[in-house]
Amino acid sequence: MAKFGLPKESLLRKPREFAQVYRNGRRLKGAGFSLVYLTNGLSSNRLGISVHRMLRGAVRRNRIKRIIREVFRRHRDLFPPSSDIVFTVGPYFKLNSTGSVRKAVAGLAVQKQIELT
Repeated sequence: MAKFGLPKESLLRKPREFAQVYRNGRRLKGAGFSLVYLTNGLSSNRLGISVHRMLRGAVRRNRIKRIIREVFRRHRDLFPPSSDIVFTVGPYFKLNSTGSVRKAVAGLAVQKQIELT
């Protein structure tokens, strides 16, 4: 049976990796979220997720993280290529399905196409 998960090599996991992206990356702001990205020199992009604690309930925060990972796994073409990407979720994030997150990221990518290249 084929594995459809996201490999750990595709994720940012260390605090220094997040700090480097925050410090040197470019920001794109959406409704209740922002994408911070930095070219990483690798052949693929990597994802990090930061969810604000004011989103009450660990179940809700973890659901948001699962949705974002799934959108990243299935629609990598929406994200900047060969980059480390931190998806930062604020306390007013309202998107609760993969389709709505995908549309929000796609809208942001289309709106800011000049910045992604």
